[in-house]
Amino acid sequence: MPEMADEITRDQIDWITFDCYGTLVDWEGAFGSLCYSIGLRNTPEPPPGPELRRRWEEIQFEIIQGPYQTYKHILAESIRSWCLEMDYRWSDSYGPAMTTAMRSIQAFHDTKPALERAREAGLNLAIISNTDRDIITHSIKQIGVPFDKVIVAEDVGAYKPSPKVFEYAIEQIGADPARMLHTAFGFKYDIGPAQQFGMKTAWVNRNAEKLPNDQIQPDFIWPDLWGLAAYAGRPYDV
Repeated sequence: MPEMADEITRDQIDWITFDCYGTLVDWEGAFGSLCYSIGLRNTPEPPPGPELRRRWEEIQFEIIQGPYQTYKHILAESIRSWCLEMDYRWSDSYGPAMTTAMRSIQAFHDTKPALERAREAGLNLAIISNTDRDIITHSIKQIGVPFDKVIVAEDVGAYKPSPKVFEYAIEQIGADPARMLHTAFGFKYDIGPAQQFGMKTAWVNRNAEKLPNDQIQPDFIWPDLWGLAAYAGRPYDV
C-alpha cells in the first residue's frame, strides 16, 4: 500500500511535476542492459547489469555537477570514463548508442494509466528532467500522455540537483510551489532540492530501498505511480 502524508489533501495540489528517467520510464533497466551488453563484448562473464549501471550512474552524476554540457555529451563522456575504469575496449559508437537508448526507453506499465487518472482528476502535469530537448521529445512519445509543461536541463544550462533547475521550473510553471507535488525516483537529484523551494514531494521507491537520508522526509512514499492515482482519487481497480 502507498505510504501517504494525510495532511496534504488533493485540493491542496494543482500541479504534479515529475522526474522522467527512472520515475516514468525504465532508465535503470535500459542502461543496465546496455552496460551489460558492452561488458559481454569484453568478457564472457561481466558483473550483473544493475551493478554495472550503478557505477556508470555514479560517474555520470559526478560529471553533471561540473561545467554544463548537453546531455548527449554527458552520456558519451560518462560511458567513455566507465569503459576506461572497467578496462573495456572503447568504441566511438557507444556515445550515439547511449543517446539512442535514452530516446528509446519504454515507460513503466503503471505510468500511462496513472498519469491519465491524475489528468482526469484535474491535475496539471509537468516534467523537470536532466536531459536535452531532442531526447525528452521521444520519451514523451513512449509515455503516451501529454504534459502541460516540459522543462529540461538544456533550457537552464544546469542539471538537478542544482537549485537553478527548480527555480527556473517554478518560474516557467508560474504557480505557487506549495501547490506543486514533485514526484521522483531519484532521491539525491530531486527530493531535497524540491523541498528547498517549498514543493511537496513524493518519492517513487520502485526498488523498495531504505530512505537514503533520514534528514529528508518525503511527504509521500509510493512503490509505483499507482500511489499517484490513489492520491488523485482514482485508485487502481483490481
